[in-house]
Amino acid sequence: MCLGIPLQVRTTPVPGTALCTTRSEPTALRRVNTALLDTEPQPGDWLLAHVDIAIRALDPEEARLIDDALAAVTAAADGQPFEHLLADLIDREPQLPEHLQSLKPEDLANHG
Repeated sequence: MCLGIPLQVRTTPVPGTALCTTRSEPTALRRVNTALLDTEPQPGDWLLAHVDIAIRALDPEEARLIDDALAAVTAAADGQPFEHLLADLIDREPQLPEHLQSLKPEDLANHG
């Protein structure tokens, strides 16, 4: 399984590179390639990174939700309570992504 991890930019020592930290390890710096981004990130920005390559920028709330979801997976695997980490999903009907909402159910069956 491939996961994107939210990282917060601490510094950008050279163009195309950022030194970042995670919420869970705020003192451990990770060097991240930012060449795929539209703009050069600034200290304090949040990025979604996979294998230390920034895929896209995140707003702080989206970064928190992703962190919470990753923590929920870990808690569930450890047999710990996790529902509080998914509060944005509780009591909400699942919704298709916007680009799939116009498809009929039989069209969706053919996509799987």
